Amino acid sequence: MNRRYLSIFLFLVGIFYLKAQEVTKENYDSAVSFMYDNFNNKTAFNLFTDVYWFKDNSGIWFINHHTNGKSYKTLTFKEKKIVDLFDQKQLAEALSNLTQEKFKANNLSLSNIEKRSDTLEFSTKKKRYCLDLKTYNLKLQEEKNEETNPNESKSPDGKWIAYTKDYNLYIKSTTTGKAYPLSNKGKNGYEYASWYGWYDKMEGENGERPKRFYVDWSKDSKWIATSIVDTRNAEKMYLLDWSIDSLYKPKLLSYYRGSPGDTTMVRITPVFYNVETKKEVKTNLPTGTHINSVNGDWMKESGKFIANYAERGYLKEFTKLIDLNSGKEQTLIEEISDTGIDNFTYRTIEDNQKLVFLSELSGWRQMYLLDLKNNETKRLTKGNYYINSIQHIDEKKEIIYFLASGKEEGNNPYHQQLYKVDFKGNVSLLTPEKTHHIVNFSKDGNYFVDNYSTIQTPTKTVLRNAKNGQVIVQLTQADISNAIGKGYQVPETFSLTAKDYKTTIYGAFWKPTFFDASKKYPIIDATYTGPHTQRFPKSFESVFNEQSLAELGFIVIRIDGLGTSGRSKKFHDHSYKNMGNNLEDHVLAIKHLANIHSFIDINKVGVFGHSAGGFDTGRALLTFPDFYKVGVASSADHDFRMEKAWWPEMYQGWPIDSTYHNVSNITNAKNLKGKLLITHGGIDENVNPSATFKLAEALIKADKDFDLLILPSQRHGYQDIHRKYFIKKRWNYFVKHLLGAETIWDFRWE
Repeated sequence: MNRRYLSIFLFLVGIFYLKAQEVTKENYDSAVSFMYDNFNNKTAFNLFTDVYWFKDNSGIWFINHHTNGKSYKTLTFKEKKIVDLFDQKQLAEALSNLTQEKFKANNLSLSNIEKRSDTLEFSTKKKRYCLDLKTYNLKLQEEKNEETNPNESKSPDGKWIAYTKDYNLYIKSTTTGKAYPLSNKGKNGYEYASWYGWYDKMEGENGERPKRFYVDWSKDSKWIATSIVDTRNAEKMYLLDWSIDSLYKPKLLSYYRGSPGDTTMVRITPVFYNVETKKEVKTNLPTGTHINSVNGDWMKESGKFIANYAERGYLKEFTKLIDLNSGKEQTLIEEISDTGIDNFTYRTIEDNQKLVFLSELSGWRQMYLLDLKNNETKRLTKGNYYINSIQHIDEKKEIIYFLASGKEEGNNPYHQQLYKVDFKGNVSLLTPEKTHHIVNFSKDGNYFVDNYSTIQTPTKTVLRNAKNGQVIVQLTQADISNAIGKGYQVPETFSLTAKDYKTTIYGAFWKPTFFDASKKYPIIDATYTGPHTQRFPKSFESVFNEQSLAELGFIVIRIDGLGTSGRSKKFHDHSYKNMGNNLEDHVLAIKHLANIHSFIDINKVGVFGHSAGGFDTGRALLTFPDFYKVGVASSADHDFRMEKAWWPEMYQGWPIDSTYHNVSNITNAKNLKGKLLITHGGIDENVNPSATFKLAEALIKADKDFDLLILPSQRHGYQDIHRKYFIKKRWNYFVKHLLGAETIWDFRWE
C-alpha cells in the first residue's frame, strides 16, 4: 500500500473511531429514562408492589401503576376479589372543591388509608380526610393534638410516669403526683435513662449533645430497664459545615464516635429498677461501648429479662436470662467463633416458653429452638443452605415461617423462598417458584403477600394462603413494555469458579439498548464487597439498577465474590481480616467475560462504588493499577482506622493489627496509575470525610493526578440536586476517561 492510500485508510479508520466513541444527547436522555425516578412513571411499572393491611384484618389495599397513572385497588378476605378502592374521579373532584387545589384522578397520592364500612380515611398533602363512600362528601379531620413528651414515659398500667431531672431517673405517681428519685449519681456526661444517638451532632467545641431519654417498662409495670450513658472520656469526630448561605465562617459540628481500637468511647451500662422498692437491682451484665452494648426484652413473667450482647471484637455472643426477683442469671446461648459473628438473631415465644434463634454454628445459618424450662437446645433445620430471616411465628400452632436461600436444587443460591417449620423440625416449602420471593405477612398470620421474580422474570405480586402457600389472587404484574420498545434487554447472569478454584460465584451484566455485538465496549464494575451484604441482583425490581450508565456506551457488571454474605460461613470468612483482597474475584470475573464475549474491551475497565464500595474503588486502582483504568469512589472509608469502630472490628478484626495498614488506600496511594475521582459529603457523620481528605493529601505527596469533589451540604447519601449533580459527574467521568468521548453537561433530567 503506497503512502497516499495508507493516509486515506488511516483517515477513514480515524473517522470511524471518532463516531464509535461519540455519545449523543439521545444517549443521555435514554440514561435518564432508566433512572429509578422514572419507575411507575414512564419506563416501567409495578416492579415491586407495596401492599397494605387494614388494621381490622378485613383485607388489603394497593396501587396498580400503569401508563395512565395510578389505580387504587382493594380486596377483602371474605370476597377475595380485586375491586376499586374508591371512585378516583369523584374523590379528585371532592378534594379539588374542598381545598381549591387541582387534583388529578389518575395521579392521587394517598397514604395511611383505613376503610370502615362506608367511610374511607386517608392522608394527602400532610392533612387527614374522611370520605363518605356513598355520597362522596369529604371532610377535613381535625388534627388531634396529642402532645407527647419525648422525655417521659407512662407505665403500661398508667400509674407511673418516668422522667429525668439533673441527669437522674425519677418516677412520679399519676394519682398523687408524688415523685421518687431512682438514681442519684447522675451528672453531665454520666446520664441515667439515656441512650446513645448515632447521629447526635453537637455545635461548637463545647456544645451539648441532644437530650435523650429511654426507659423500658416491664409488661406488668413493676420493673424498669434503662441505661447509663457515659460520655466523659469519649472522643469526638469533627465536621465543618460550609453550606449555610447566611454564614461566612463554617459551623463546627462534632459527634461522639469511636474508631477501631479506641478505648475512649461512649460507654453504656444497663441498669434495672424495682418500682415498688424504688431501688436499683444489681446484675452482672457488662458495661459495653456504644458498639457492643446490652440489648434485651422483658418477658411476661414479672422480673424476667432476656439480655443479648457481644464482646468487643464480635467473637463471642451471649444471650442470658436475668431473674431480677432472685438475682439468678442464666446463660442461654454462648456462641464463639474465630471470625466475626455479625448476623445472630433471636425471637422469644413466651406462651410456649421457647426461644428461637438463627446461628452459623453448623457452618450454615440455621434455626435452633431453645426450651427455656430446661435450657435445652434443639436444631430445627438442617442442610447446606442459608436462612435469611424469620418472617412470622404462629405460637398457637407452633409454626415458624422463614425465608431461606440455596435450599432447592437448581435454584440460584441467592434466590430466597418461604418455608414453614414446626417445633418438631418438619420443614415445608410454601413458594415453589424457583425465583426470589419477598413476602409480607398479615398481622394474624393467615395470609401473606408475595412479590416473586428474578432479574429476567418480571415480578408477579400475589396474595397467598399462609397455611399451604396457595395463590389466592394475582394483584399486579410488572410491565416494562415501554423499555422493551426502546430496545431494552434484561441483564445476563453468569457464573464462574472463584479464586479458591472450587467455589461457584455469580454475577450479572447490563448492555446498552443500542448494543452491537460486532463492536467493543468498555466494562465497568459496580462494586460493593462489604461483607454484610450482596451485589447479585436477585429480583426484578433491580432490573434497571445499572442500565442508566450502560446507556452511555458501557457494559456494567455486578459480582459477588468470596467473602460476601448469604452463603456458607466458610464463604463469608474469606473476607475476615482480608477485606483488601475482596476484588480478586472481580478481576477473574471480568477476564472470564472478556474471554467468552468479544464485545468486551478488557483494556478499558472502570469501577465505581459508594461507602465500602468507594473503598473498593480506591483499592481497585491502587492494587490492580494495570487492570482498572478509571474509578469514581464516593463517600468511602479509605482507611479503616479512621472509620466508625464496629464495621472494621467486625470484619477486619480486633485488636488492631498490621492488616489495617496494609489494606489502607492511603498507605497505597503511590500505586495510582489510572484516573480516579474521589467524592464525599461535607457533613457525613456516618463515614467521616477525613479519610477522603487524607487520601487526597497522600496522592498529592505521591505526585499523582486525581480529581476531588466535595458536596459541602451532603451527608452519607446524596440528596436532590446534589445527587443528580454527582451522577452527572460520575457519568461524564467515565464517558471522558474510559470511553474517550466528548461529554454533555446540559441535558435534562425529566
